[in-house]
Amino acid sequence: MRTTTGGTWGNPVNILIRKATGSFSLLCAWVWLLGGLPALAADWTHYRGPAGNGVSAEAFNPPPGRDFGVLWRAKVGVGTSSCVLGEGRLYTMGHVGAMDWVYCLDAATGTPVWSFQQPVSLDPNLFEGGTRSTPTLDGTRLFALSHEGQVVCLDSATGKLLWRRHLVRDFGGRKPDWGFSGAPLVDGRRLILDAGGVGSSTIALDVDSGQLVWKSGSEPAGYAAPLILHLDSVRTLVVLKGDVLLGLDPEDGRALWRLPWKTSYNVNAATPLQVASNRLLITSGYNMGACVVAIEGGRPREVWRNKNLRSHINSPVFWGGNVFGVDGNTGGGNLVCLDPVTGARRWEEKSVKGGALMVAGAKLILVSEKGDLVLADARGEAFQQVSRQTVLTQRTWAQPVLSNGRLYLRDNQGHLVALAP
Repeated sequence: MRTTTGGTWGNPVNILIRKATGSFSLLCAWVWLLGGLPALAADWTHYRGPAGNGVSAEAFNPPPGRDFGVLWRAKVGVGTSSCVLGEGRLYTMGHVGAMDWVYCLDAATGTPVWSFQQPVSLDPNLFEGGTRSTPTLDGTRLFALSHEGQVVCLDSATGKLLWRRHLVRDFGGRKPDWGFSGAPLVDGRRLILDAGGVGSSTIALDVDSGQLVWKSGSEPAGYAAPLILHLDSVRTLVVLKGDVLLGLDPEDGRALWRLPWKTSYNVNAATPLQVASNRLLITSGYNMGACVVAIEGGRPREVWRNKNLRSHINSPVFWGGNVFGVDGNTGGGNLVCLDPVTGARRWEEKSVKGGALMVAGAKLILVSEKGDLVLADARGEAFQQVSRQTVLTQRTWAQPVLSNGRLYLRDNQGHLVALAP
C-alpha cells in the first residue's frame, strides 16, 4: 500500500479541469422529512447523505431549459462507489492497476490532495467490478471498505493509515457473491459493518482503534448500507441482510425484531427507506417487489407487499408523501412513483431507464444507466421533466451527490464529473 500527498498522484489518474460558464449560489433552507434535516447540512458525509435517505437539505432550483456547466472531470478507477464530501474535499474509491485507491480531491477544482492504495482484486462478476462500497467521512477520519473485506481508517486530511482490519480474517465474516458493498456506518464511537459471519453477521468496531466492540447474528451479508433510525420511538440499527430485515440495538447488537426477506442470489441491495415514524419500505429486484413494514410494540408487521417497485441495486427516495424509485433490474427498469400508504403505483415514466436518484429542492435528480442527467419535479400527480442532458457515456450505477451547490456524478468506469447550474 502507499499514501501519496501533494499535487500529483503516483497512479494513472487523469484530471481534466475547465472553468464553467455562469455562476451559482448556495442557499440552504429547512425541509420537513421525518423530523427534518439541518438547513446548513451542505456536506455529504455518508452514502445517500447525512440521513442515509438520498435527500439533500440544500436549496436547489436551477434555471429550466439550461444545461449544467462542467466544472471539472477526473478519472478515478473502476467501481460503483459514490462520493462523500466535507470541508471542501471530495472522497471516492476506484480500482486501477490491481489496486483499490481511495482518492481525496478538492471539491471545487478537482485538484488531487492525496490518495491511498492497497492490493485488491478487480473481481468483475456480470459487471465491471472494482470498488463497490462508498467511503464514510467522520470529521478527521475516513472509513473505506473493499469488496474483499479490508476496512481502513484514514486521516481525512492527509490519507495516513490509522488502522486496518479484515472482515473475513479478523472477524470470521463471509464475503457475499458480489463482494462487501454496504457503506460503513459511524454511530458515536462505533463503526458498524455488515460482515455476514456465523456469530459475527453484524459487527461494531471502536472508531479509534478498530478493536471489536460487539458482534451479533449469523445471517449472510446483504449489499445495502446499515442505518440508525428511530422507529416506534426506539433507536434502532436497521440492516437488510441477504435473507432478512433486522432491527438491532446499536449499543450491543441485540436483535430487537426480524422479518424474512429472501431474494434470489441474496441480492438485497437497496437501502431501507423510512416513510413514517414507525414504517420502513424495503425493495429488491429479481421480481421480488416491495413491502412496507410497520414496527409496533417491538414487532414487525407487513402493511402491504406487491411488485410495483422492484429496485435491483439503487435505493428509492421519499419526498412529499411519495416514494420514487427505479422498478426493475440493471439494464432497464422504469422510474415509478408509489403511494407509501397503499403501495399503489401513481405513475410510471419509461423515458428514464435504470440508474440512480436523489432529491433536492423538491426536484428529483436522476442519472440514468446510460449517463443522462434528468431533473424532474418530485410530485405524485405525474412525471414532469425539467431538463435532460447527456453527461456520462458509460454504464452508471453510482448515486448522484449534491453538495454546496455542485452535482457530482460518476460512471462504473470511473469517469467523475462535477457540474454546476
